[in-house]
Amino acid sequence: MSAVLAPSRSVIHESLRIAGEKVARDRVIEIHHPYTGELVATVPKATLEDVKRALRIARDYRSRLTRHDRYRILMKAGEIVASRRDEIAHLITLESGLCLKDSTYEVGRASDVLLFAANQALVDDGQVFSCDLTAHGKSRKVYTLKEPLLGAITAITPFNHPLNQVIHKVAPAVATNNRIVLKPSEKTPLAAYALADILYEAGLPPQMLSVLTGDPAEIADELLTSPDVDLVTFTGGVAIGKYIAAKAVYKRQILELGGNDPIIVMDDADLEEAATLAAAGSYKNSGQRCTAVKRILVHEKVADRFVELLVEKTKAIRYGDPLDPKTDMGTVIDEAAAIRFEAVVNEAIADGAKLLVGNVRRGALYSPTVLDHVKPEMTVVHEETFGPVSPVIRFKDLDEAIRIVNGTAYGLSSSLCTNRLDIITRVIQELHVGSVNVREVPGYRLEMTPFGGIKDSGLGYKEGVLEAMKSFCNTKTYSLPW
Repeated sequence: MSAVLAPSRSVIHESLRIAGEKVARDRVIEIHHPYTGELVATVPKATLEDVKRALRIARDYRSRLTRHDRYRILMKAGEIVASRRDEIAHLITLESGLCLKDSTYEVGRASDVLLFAANQALVDDGQVFSCDLTAHGKSRKVYTLKEPLLGAITAITPFNHPLNQVIHKVAPAVATNNRIVLKPSEKTPLAAYALADILYEAGLPPQMLSVLTGDPAEIADELLTSPDVDLVTFTGGVAIGKYIAAKAVYKRQILELGGNDPIIVMDDADLEEAATLAAAGSYKNSGQRCTAVKRILVHEKVADRFVELLVEKTKAIRYGDPLDPKTDMGTVIDEAAAIRFEAVVNEAIADGAKLLVGNVRRGALYSPTVLDHVKPEMTVVHEETFGPVSPVIRFKDLDEAIRIVNGTAYGLSSSLCTNRLDIITRVIQELHVGSVNVREVPGYRLEMTPFGGIKDSGLGYKEGVLEAMKSFCNTKTYSLPW
């Protein structure tokens, strides 16, 4: 099932159809533009029977697509996405409140995912092992090949990257000849429908991808426990991730959860560069990224000057109407999220942190905000604040900085601003995180590279096109006497 929605600044009210029949009013989900509250679309609210049927179709279908077929479909889909960049970006902005600069960038990243997945579909992933390597061996060879899973893949994605989070699961599934049932966030499902239409247009058999929108309380358990599912891949919050881990039990699980990513600014750092990175990492995508800068650790010798630069760059951020091409930052996902950010910032101020700029809320619009003299135990930095807040923590030496970074439940990514190799070496070795970026934002990566965290940020399994394709396959070995 899919829908093409024509983006418009006016109210859009689409009566989507399932199997040619109009959806009953109580079986739809309304999607509202976070900035204005306008209704932009309705999507179907799937029933439990819809879920069972989609999983059954996926389990029973056996794709006969060759590597070249999959390459061709993914490449064509990438070309279509690129050609419809502005239309898709507009759609993402309507449903999420992200500014057009961010949503346009996201569409570009999605094109990269399709390109990488297309090319990896052509790679021969088999191995050959000679068996006469020891005195106990024989003159044989063992071969391996990668096969798609027998059952379906369940993919559950969050609201913060409505297209890119989806495509990071769908494209590797197509590249490996798997069948995937996708449940995008009920807050931002429109880009997922648009992607499904594009893939069908590019030649993907519909049985290989189903998109289900619905109430998680009603349909999620079936997506996790059905015997038709072999693997669950989820990106989202820690609490839901742990629920999935407990519920899905004997199924493969890829859980990419939250982050509390730091940027560490040492006393030898280029402060202009560091402040630029801190601001970009804090406010891009309205701060709603698992790898956003959520803690800014600054050496006390340079903290005063760094904070001046950070405030200057924060004040330069133009925030407001997400559909204005000049806007640098749009809304957060909804008013409830903005209220939470305001509350944790106010709590930090009450506990002694100093508000330097921001903490202004209007509906779902929350301003870029800088807090100084934040303590590591404050909620704003001890837990994940998933919004445009820059909390500055001052530290005395590298030992203290490392202790602070490792002092939360998360372990996703990190950033370090220094030119000293001894510091870089220690930080890479001693931080309990999945990745370290030197003189770059914590979230820097290519769509191909391994990505993921440890502790409450994930189980250590990685995402990214290469790693996802490995996880989405079974390895079969066989031996021959030659």
